[in-house]
Amino acid sequence: MGKVIGSDEYGRRVAKHYRKLMEHCKVNLDRIEAEYPEPFLNFKELLKERGVSRRAFLKWTSAMTAALMLPPLFRPVVARAAEAFGRLPVVWLHFAECTGCSEAFLRCSYPNVDDILLETISLEYHETLMAAAGYQAEQNLEKCMQDFAGKFICVIEGALPQGLRGQYLRLGPKGKTGIQIAKEVVSKAAAVVCIGSCSAFGNVQAARPNPTDAAGVGKVLGIKTVNIAGCPPNGVNFTGTVLHYLMFGDLPALDPLGRPIWAYGKRIHDVCERRPHYDAGEFVEEWGDAGAKKGWCLYKVGCKGPYTYGNCGKARYNDAVSWPVMAGHGCIGCYEPGFWDTMAPFEKPIDESTIGGGDRTADNIGLALTGVTAAGIAAHAVASAAVHRKKGEAPGKETVKAAQEEKHG
Repeated sequence: MGKVIGSDEYGRRVAKHYRKLMEHCKVNLDRIEAEYPEPFLNFKELLKERGVSRRAFLKWTSAMTAALMLPPLFRPVVARAAEAFGRLPVVWLHFAECTGCSEAFLRCSYPNVDDILLETISLEYHETLMAAAGYQAEQNLEKCMQDFAGKFICVIEGALPQGLRGQYLRLGPKGKTGIQIAKEVVSKAAAVVCIGSCSAFGNVQAARPNPTDAAGVGKVLGIKTVNIAGCPPNGVNFTGTVLHYLMFGDLPALDPLGRPIWAYGKRIHDVCERRPHYDAGEFVEEWGDAGAKKGWCLYKVGCKGPYTYGNCGKARYNDAVSWPVMAGHGCIGCYEPGFWDTMAPFEKPIDESTIGGGDRTADNIGLALTGVTAAGIAAHAVASAAVHRKKGEAPGKETVKAAQEEKHG
């Protein structure tokens, strides 16, 4: 048994831990500012030019600090990381996809801080945006890999077809397969970030019958990737992940599916504005009925919120104005693997026998279908309880034990 300590001593230990973490962040940002090139665009000047006030920026800093699960004292560090955002070289590859993820990031009518950060990013290679083509584009990619070996972030959009030894996808003037290009670039990258569910899990390209044998990048290459899932994902989830990398020099904590826990640690169902109607047993029975006009729960018409982990309800889309459920359509589960086969096509619950209102039924379904993910996210208390019940333990026993050990040293 460890020595029992009081709350004051525990508070001092926590404060000491965060001070050390802050010092680590400062050292890492000093290194980036010394070793990486100056950004092409001045972030502060761009904020002013786009009409983003200092107050709005501080508000964003506070929100992003909280989203990254950091205490308020990290706000200055988050602000400094935002200013360094344009220093980090990025190679953005496109494979089997529709370019919807890039398009979603580009389509903003009222730029907020996240949108401006994406404008300042040091894109060394991006086939959709770059002016170069053919051999000139190839030379740009090779030069970046040489100049920034071990320093650039490789962002991948799109699945990798494996069929016919990868020949379903050939790119560039040399006709290389997507797998060949991915292996070459990834081998020189500091980290690999998969943008969208296509590169993360295969998505539509991997849907049955999957004639090209498409799959997610991590699965095909056998590497660890950060999966910013979604079809398309929210830009906030990408910018937050890059900010974390800039501050700590490392990737954020990931769930078993490779998704950042800070963005994908809770189910859509848990933070949905229609959740009270679910608990009250008030459902939309068919599109356009009285319940739909009153904003009732969309579970009976196929909302997959109970099975899907993500932050759509908080981050939202379309300049953070709305998101599918708020607009009147249920979640289709696009943050989850294989959603196109198992969730999206069905405008009904996966198991209709569970309908009846109340928190318990949705929790049980969500855990049954996303048990691996749920088990990996300790912050989800209900998921933890279900896992422990399977093992024959008292609900919450392990969670309480871990908390006690942390508190008492």
